[in-house]
Amino acid sequence: MLSPVVAGIDGSAESLAAAAWAAREAERRNRPLHLVHAWDWHPRRQDGEIAGAAQRHLARCSLRRAEQLVRAECPGVPLTDVQTEGPTTAALLKAADEAELMVLGSRGLSGFTGFLVGSVALGVVAKATCPVVLVRADEEAADEHLPAADGGASTDSGYRDVVLAVDLDEACDEVIEFAFEAARLRHARLRAVHAWHTAAPVGLGPGDIGLVEETWQGEEWLGFLKAVLQMWRDKYPDVEVLETVVDDRPTTALVRASTGAGLLVVGHRLAERPVGPRTGPVTHAAIHHVGCPVAVVPHL
Repeated sequence: MLSPVVAGIDGSAESLAAAAWAAREAERRNRPLHLVHAWDWHPRRQDGEIAGAAQRHLARCSLRRAEQLVRAECPGVPLTDVQTEGPTTAALLKAADEAELMVLGSRGLSGFTGFLVGSVALGVVAKATCPVVLVRADEEAADEHLPAADGGASTDSGYRDVVLAVDLDEACDEVIEFAFEAARLRHARLRAVHAWHTAAPVGLGPGDIGLVEETWQGEEWLGFLKAVLQMWRDKYPDVEVLETVVDDRPTTALVRASTGAGLLVVGHRLAERPVGPRTGPVTHAAIHHVGCPVAVVPHL
């Protein structure tokens, strides 16, 4: 049985946008779509049964709205759904273990009926073993595509670029492959971006190597990036690749590079941490500041 694309549903506009994006991705990947509504329940003893019934009703309504949206947008995608009692993050992580990828709204509702100001999404991103795509509330199908000839929105034009953040100190096959596959499925161009820093002259001391010409540094990094991606170019010959290196902070470079993109792909190292969900600074910045959907791909 094929692993599904899973979308977390909580009734918010973000989760409905996530369900629609997940349906389109399931269609591209020829995968089934699975909608999951998970809710936390901490009732007082005397009203537990009533509160539970209300929660189940809200869950059913949220799933029904998402199903209607998916059926209208991608009627051919096989669809299943489930509602489950929380903890919400744990329930979604369990679903992610069996998923091709997980899709969530990047922010959600404050309160017991939804994401706690993104805490669920961040918790899933930090610990999920499958890629997690975060989608904002205003994301629509036309946003994945280039404008029409008259400048208007279109779903018939080509796809916007897929942008891949490459850390050349830690280039990970899982992250690179996900980006190439996403570009292949969309017949889109892949823009691979690496950010590097010019050494600061005040940091030089006795025995240190002085500054080399900035242009030469850029050429060296670009050559390294091309070498890292060559194997993937060979594996995906139909994907057009544009390599870019910039002398800038990675967070700033990615926000700038993702402007006008259809998808940004970043990596996230999985690690056991004693307290709370955490993501690295680049992933954190992408989640909070990039306007297009962000795919966070875990790796060891």
